[in-house]
Amino acid sequence: MRRRRMATITTFEPNFNLQKLKEYPQHRVLLEEIEGLIKVYKDGHVERPQIVPNVTSKLPLELGVTSSDVVIDKYTNIWARLYVPKIVLCTTGNKLPLLIYFHGGGFCVGSASWICYHEFLAKLASIANCVIMSVNYRLAPENRLPAAYDDGVKAIAWIRQKVLIGFNEDNGWLNKVNFSSVFLAGDSAGGNIAHNVAMRIRSKIGDLKPINLKGTILIQPFFGGESRTYSEKYSTQPPRSALTSASADTYWRLALPRGANRDHPWCNPAAKEGVNLVYTRDIPGILVCISELDILRDRNLEFCATLNSVSNKKIVEYVMFKGVGHAFQVLNKSEVAQARTADLIAHIKAFINR
Repeated sequence: MRRRRMATITTFEPNFNLQKLKEYPQHRVLLEEIEGLIKVYKDGHVERPQIVPNVTSKLPLELGVTSSDVVIDKYTNIWARLYVPKIVLCTTGNKLPLLIYFHGGGFCVGSASWICYHEFLAKLASIANCVIMSVNYRLAPENRLPAAYDDGVKAIAWIRQKVLIGFNEDNGWLNKVNFSSVFLAGDSAGGNIAHNVAMRIRSKIGDLKPINLKGTILIQPFFGGESRTYSEKYSTQPPRSALTSASADTYWRLALPRGANRDHPWCNPAAKEGVNLVYTRDIPGILVCISELDILRDRNLEFCATLNSVSNKKIVEYVMFKGVGHAFQVLNKSEVAQARTADLIAHIKAFINR
């Protein structure tokens, strides 16, 4: 007796790319992967290998910085790591500038507890003599944009609420902050978040008192577009580069709202002659830090030129760091990278204290 063959019926999500489909022994279908960083399966399961160690807030005593973790929203698991210099050295009495910082990772990976960020931000707080709040925001694809932007706004609102309530033993660090000198900062995807959070709160400046946004610091900000720039097309990247055009495309597919392409304003703010950048006029100063060997180099230069064009004044200053690539300040321990990191910190220190 012949057995009848049963047909296999498979349904696919819209815009599904068959070349990305891989069957695993566990019968899971892999949709997207950035090797060593993230795997996203069709059933919604997400795996993030522990490629970078997570560490506690403990710091060496000789650094002169104390660190601790605070909960911003226990329901969405938003928290932040604080870095507070023990000795205040500034011209504004005993008050320090505040940097609200967002880590990188393509919106999909990374943590405020990653050792590379913990060490970099502790050093930045010590040398630049500022208080830093490093926000651990929600990640895509479980929480697509604008979730990270919402978390950034929520972190600012949390600080304001604490200030209005008054200082106590739990938030005594706020007593060291000069709230007329607050900056939004971040690297890579964190730079994108800092920019978009600033855009979101631009119309609420009066409602944020006593917090005054004095500027943004965007380190290799992660932007993109459907049309490739020269550096995105032709920059030669080492095999283990922190960012390639292929990985960037994957991050955007996972982070942008479903159905959006890379010309969405959250990804490509310079599109349509920068019409969405007009509101940056309300930001007193913008510092953009660009890496010469980064695929984002030309995209970042385009962003700066468009910003200055739409604002009718030069509100943006940028610095080009020679001989280094994407995320050199947190992922590269070479002698050149260490020298450029020292330069980067010096530029940030000058920017927030001018």
